[in-house]
Amino acid sequence: MGQQHQYSLQTEWTGNSGSGTKDYKSYERSVTLSGEGKPNIYSSADPAFRGDTSCWNPEELLVASLSICHMLSYLHLCAVAGIVVTAYRDDVKGAMSLESGVGRMTFVTLNPHVTITDASKSDLAKELHEKAHKQCFIANSVNFPVESNPTIDTTGA
Repeated sequence: MGQQHQYSLQTEWTGNSGSGTKDYKSYERSVTLSGEGKPNIYSSADPAFRGDTSCWNPEELLVASLSICHMLSYLHLCAVAGIVVTAYRDDVKGAMSLESGVGRMTFVTLNPHVTITDASKSDLAKELHEKAHKQCFIANSVNFPVESNPTIDTTGA
C-alpha cells in the first residue's frame, strides 16, 4: 500500500428538540461539522427528508468535493504545463435517485469554465481536464459516473 493520509473531524447531531428521535417528525436534521482550526460547517438533510434548506446537505457536499478535487488537480496540471489560468468556475450538477427507500448518487456532471491567458494553449487546456479527472482522488473513490464538459475562454488573452 502506498502513502497514507489521515483525516480527522467531528460531526455532531444538534437536532434534539427535547424528545430525541421519538418519531420521524420529533427531531431536526441539524449537524455541525468541525475540525481543529477550521470554521464550522452547518449541515442538514436534503429538504426532501425534513432538512433545513439554509444548510448544506451531504449530497451537496459530495458534489462539491468532486468539483473541488477536479479543480485542484486541473490547476496543478496547468501550472506544470505552463498554462496560466486566471479564472475557474464550475457549474456542477449531481443527481440522486431513490428506489424502494434506498438512495444513491447516480451521476455528477462538472461544467468547468476556465479562463487562460494564451489562446494557443486552448486545446491542451481542454485536454488536461481528462487527466485531472483521472488524478482526482474523490472521483477515483465513487461508484457512479463523473463527467466533465469543460469550456476554455481566452477573452483578454
